[in-house]
Parts: sequence; structure tokens; C-alpha cells
Amino acid sequence: MRFDELDIPEQVRRGITESGFTLCTPIQEQTLPISLTGKDVAGQAQTGTGKTAAFLVTLFSRLLANSEQAGIHPRALLLAPTRELVVQIEQDAQLLGRHCGLTIQAIYGGVDYMKQRDALRDGANVIIGTPGRLIDYLKQKVYSLKEIEMLVIDEADRMFDLGFIADLRFILRRLPPFDKRQNLMFSATLNQRVMELAYEFMNSPVKLSVTPEKMTAEGVEQVIYHVSRKEKFPLLLGLLRRDGMERTMIFINTKREGEHLHNLLNANGFPCRVISGDVDQRKRMKILDNFKDGSLPILIATDVASRGLHIDGVSHVINYDLPQDCEDYVHRIGRTARAGAEGKAISLADEDGALYLEAIEEFIKNKIPTEWADDELYVPDYVRTARPKRVQDIKRDKPGAVRGTDRSRRPAARPSKPAAAKAATPAPPPPAEGTDEIKKKRRRRKKKPQEIVTDKL
Repeated sequence: MRFDELDIPEQVRRGITESGFTLCTPIQEQTLPISLTGKDVAGQAQTGTGKTAAFLVTLFSRLLANSEQAGIHPRALLLAPTRELVVQIEQDAQLLGRHCGLTIQAIYGGVDYMKQRDALRDGANVIIGTPGRLIDYLKQKVYSLKEIEMLVIDEADRMFDLGFIADLRFILRRLPPFDKRQNLMFSATLNQRVMELAYEFMNSPVKLSVTPEKMTAEGVEQVIYHVSRKEKFPLLLGLLRRDGMERTMIFINTKREGEHLHNLLNANGFPCRVISGDVDQRKRMKILDNFKDGSLPILIATDVASRGLHIDGVSHVINYDLPQDCEDYVHRIGRTARAGAEGKAISLADEDGALYLEAIEEFIKNKIPTEWADDELYVPDYVRTARPKRVQDIKRDKPGAVRGTDRSRRPAARPSKPAAAKAATPAPPPPAEGTDEIKKKRRRRKKKPQEIVTDKL
């Protein structure tokens, strides 16, 4: 189906054409004919299939059709679980809606608090944000949700995984009745708890699914290497030198492992940066921009970057640590081979990662091909760096800390007497002259057993 076959306003059609889109993806082909009529939709599709464009085209079309109802309060609300996904949606919205004359504002944590607050006070037609900061401004009455005509929830299953469901319900209960607005929900998976949320806050949504039998994208070549923990980095270094990966994303499970890998790669001639949930938002956005424009060849990331990010030209995705959640595997390797392109996903399974392999293969309904590395592929003579210290190690190394223990965690010693009793007890008098200051403790003499005297008969 072509976009020009749909009943779309001219302003939206121009934005689609200038973005280079002509044909609808499967999820767009199923969603748009239904959503453009005003019906609610709960859509399921794997990552990288065009879900964002599907709900943005519907949103702009609805707001332009009801332009006479425009007021000073926001008319559309888009909720996403992560800051990176909010930024990605906002960029796509600015691109597709450039001719619609609508004010679009992204709201998320980690950036200038007052600047976003002032932008909301000045008025925004479309708000895209994470639940936390949206609730903060809502409680301060910076904006109102009384005139919301359109609600979009993206990556709804991730809302549950990250513990945002309570915040999400807080916002949804302050919207106009579900039959007074249009509701769209999109996610890579629509499990039972997600659908319960849909039936509670949506108006008889039409459930659509274009997930194929194969969970992963067709253009992704998958391979797995079984390797010991000590040999993981020598093998990674050999793969990077052999394949010459121009734009590579490496996923790890913990921030500490990411910092260690970052130091090792930079010390061995592979420039890279790492992003995790603890990295400042401005720094995260700068790192992502450098990775997108090609000035940064390697990006190390936790699962904060495994969903929603569309980065063109990612040639390789490497699972340095296999994810504990099998769904995260699908989202990780979905960073490559996007929009019909091709890519390669390499996984390194050590002693711990092998425990998650069976669940991953069962989830994707496919066995990951195994390759065995030749001895020449391992790089033994690499520059080694010290592993970053754990938090408890840093506390232990502070001055005054007891080695092997943490004073901050040790319980206070219980006083032998109550404080009041101690205060009432007078201090012992000083020893008199000529007397020994140290007195020996008196030993209690053992009583001899009494002799039993018996009368002699």
C-alpha cells in the first residue's frame, strides 16, 4: 500500500514525501486504515518496522481535522519508557509534522528543568515524555490534561518491566474519558498484563499483530561463540581486527563491566564510549550524536539503548554479555538490519551466559548458529587495564575503614548500661598514695565439701 492511497491531510502527506517514505510497512498497512477512522488500536510488531510513523501520521491527521477545537492546553500525549526513545519520537515528529503548524515538546529528566517547565507554560500542542517528569509538572499545575484528544503509549511492555505502571495509571486517570479521545498502544509484545491495561483505559481497541513466526528481523545474520570468561576480550579484539566493524554496538549487562570494557578497548586502539542509566543525559545525547554521525565507531551500552533507538548504518551488534531477559536479545540485535538493511549479530556465551541461551532460543523459535574460533583469532598480547572498583571496595579503602568490613554497615555496639544509669553512676575515686593502682581480682574460693560425721556404734 502507498501512502497516497490513504485519506491523509496534505500537510502530513508533504512531510511523508520529504522524509522519503512512499510504501507502507506491514504494521502501517494494517494500522492506518483503521486508526485514521478514529478507532482505538493496540498494535504489535517487532522493532524497526515503522510503528512510530504509524501513530504519528494518525496523530497529526486527527489534530488537523479538529483544528477548530484547538485551545491553550495540550491536545495529544505520547508516553514512552526511556529518555532516548522520547528524543527519537520527538525527532521523527518534527520531521513528519514540519508542515502541520503544531508545537511539539519533549519532556524527560536529566536536562534543564526550568526550560522544559517554561516551554509547557507557553503552550504545546503535542507532548512527548516519560511518566516521571510529566507527573512532576502535572502536580505543579504547569499544564492540564483536560483537552487531550489523542493518547499514544509506546513500548507498553517496557513500562511494566521498568516499574512505570503506577505512574502510567496516575496519568491515565487524569485524562478525559476514554470514549472522548482516541487511544493507540504499540509494543513489541502484547502480553496479558498489557492487554488488561488496554481494555481498562481504551475504547474497545482493535488488536493487530504483524509479528512473523521468526521473532528476529530477516536481515540479521546471527552467530554465537562459546568462550570462557577469561578469553572473551581476546576473542572480541580478534573479531574487531578481522572484520573491521565500522559502526558497532556492544551490549553488556552491568555498568561496571561496561567501564572495564571501555578502558580495555581504548587502551588497545579502538575508540569507544559507554552509555548507561547513570550517565548524565546531556552526555548520553552527545555520545549518541557522535555515534550517529560516524565520528564514534563503537558504542558500549546497557539495555537502556536496546529499545527505540533508530541509528542508520549499524553494521554489527555484539552481545558481550548475553541478556538475562530473552526479549532483550530481540531488541538488542534489532539495532542492526533496520528498515530492510542487513547486519550481523555476534554473541559471546561464557559460563554464565550459557545459562540464558536455551530460553533465548526458545523465545526466538530458532537455534542460533554456533561458530568455533580458531586459535589465531584470539589476541593474547593485548594491553591490560585495572578493573574498576566496586562501591563496597571504595568504601573499604577510605581512611579509618576496617579492612574487609564496612564501618557504615556495622551495627553500633549495645551499651552495657542504659544512658541514664551511666549518668547517675559516680566516677570512682582516685587511688590513694602508696596503693597499687591495679588490684588483682579476688578469686572466689571453692568451698570444700562438708565432712559427714557418723556416730560409731
